[in-house]
Amino acid sequence: MNGDDPFEFVQDAPLFIVPRTLEQLRAFREGPKLADLPGVNPSPERERLAVVLDDLATRLLAGGEAHPTKFWVLKQFQESLEIVEGEDTEAREHFGMELERLMEILGIGSSDGVLTHYLGGV
Repeated sequence: MNGDDPFEFVQDAPLFIVPRTLEQLRAFREGPKLADLPGVNPSPERERLAVVLDDLATRLLAGGEAHPTKFWVLKQFQESLEIVEGEDTEAREHFGMELERLMEILGIGSSDGVLTHYLGGV
């Protein structure tokens, strides 16, 4: 990871956290994640990453209505991304795909380079 601040270029924007958004976040938290993670036995890796994603979804549910901004959400992402930095490239790539699902739920069109900063050119 380079020393640059990944939030230097983030364009903050308000998010519209409506009941349907919260519903979709809950469904994400409760649903399957990382189903396409390859490997002979990806279960331990999948479980480890799913715990990080579940924790992230819980934080988004707990604070999203109070902090309905793109910047706040990406700061939550950052916390989770730092946890998975040591994972292999394939795992980080699939983790990033799950984060993109969350961005879609929240109506965030771009991470403005934050995902790329932590995940590499994924």
